[in-house]
Amino acid sequence: MSIVGGVVIFTITWMLVLFTVLPWGVKPQSEDEGEIEPGTVESAPSNPRIWTKFAMTTVITTLLFIIVWTIVDLDLFDIRAYFQDI
Repeated sequence: MSIVGGVVIFTITWMLVLFTVLPWGVKPQSEDEGEIEPGTVESAPSNPRIWTKFAMTTVITTLLFIIVWTIVDLDLFDIRAYFQDI
């Protein structure tokens, strides 16, 4: 796998994992005992903890990327051979 291919795969995987992680632990302002922040809707998260979610996304993506890189590097699955038979 080339460096550019690795960066592309990591970036795409990071974005997919981020959208999976974003809803974890979100509590809307309407369910929180505190006051609703002026200028926001009731369904806006009271404490989104975005930096924690970025860190979790990076760790999960790194583990997934290591798995993908190992599969590609060891030729455990050759996608070109699979599509050549079709």
